[in-house]
Amino acid sequence: MKHLLIIWHSRTGAAETMARAAFEGAREEGEVRLLRAQDASAEDVLAAHGYLFAAPENLASLSGEMKEFFDRCYYPVLGRAEGRPYAQMIAAGSDGANAARELARIAMGWRLREVQPPMIAVTDAQTPEQILGPKTLDAVLLTKCRELGAGMMAGVESGIW
Repeated sequence: MKHLLIIWHSRTGAAETMARAAFEGAREEGEVRLLRAQDASAEDVLAAHGYLFAAPENLASLSGEMKEFFDRCYYPVLGRAEGRPYAQMIAAGSDGANAARELARIAMGWRLREVQPPMIAVTDAQTPEQILGPKTLDAVLLTKCRELGAGMMAGVESGIW
């Protein structure tokens, strides 16, 4: 049976909330696993048929824990997951584009196939208190996350990707 792997990292809750909403949508369509980046292994990546990555942008870059996941798994996966579909969700205070570009470059190295443009949730957190504080996402965004998860799972399950 084909399955989707959702790997996430979050410091203040936004990326985790996005990943969990996508998980809810995906599990209605088929088999899906949800793993925190620090717990995900190369074996988990190789066992999956598609991927959804969720992470925050920190200091205009992909978060350290998500980057560490890729650093740890990059070479064991290299050349063994080519052509598999992926999408990404980025939580950002103001932009998110740099983190999305970084993740896309890593996925390109694995020769994954991007099947959805990056979903970037801008929280508008600008002060230290807002940036470090817990995030709450609106219902419209969470619905889009569920739809992304469901769509990714449906595509993986049906083999259209």
